[in-house]
Amino acid sequence: MESNGVVFKTNLPPDKVKKLIEVLRNIYDPEIPINVYDLGLIREITLSEDGTLKIVMTLTAVGCPVSASLANEVGLAVQSVVTEAKDVEVDVDFERPWDPTQMTPEGREMFKAIYGYDIVEQYQQQLQGVQQ
Repeated sequence: MESNGVVFKTNLPPDKVKKLIEVLRNIYDPEIPINVYDLGLIREITLSEDGTLKIVMTLTAVGCPVSASLANEVGLAVQSVVTEAKDVEVDVDFERPWDPTQMTPEGREMFKAIYGYDIVEQYQQQLQGVQQ
């Protein structure tokens, strides 16, 4: 899924993707004070031929009370970069839950700096404990 350091699926040109990453890095998850891009919450940003901009994202917690406002904030930010979009659809995907392995290396470092431990290592240890 990751290509050229981009952690979401897209059909947009590299210059737009770079700008998208910049705006997404200014939107923060309310639970974990790390931006939505580096947390790995953005799964897809594609522009269809009819001008519909489709964003698929997830949240760190299924029952997140701010899911609608966070999705709206992401939609507005992405639309500010992809100005040719006629319509924006933001789908919050809970089919494949978020986990720490979806974070970018930068997100993982931010988490370590804030909380003092590596969440990915801890998550993988928990998985191994469950499987034993």
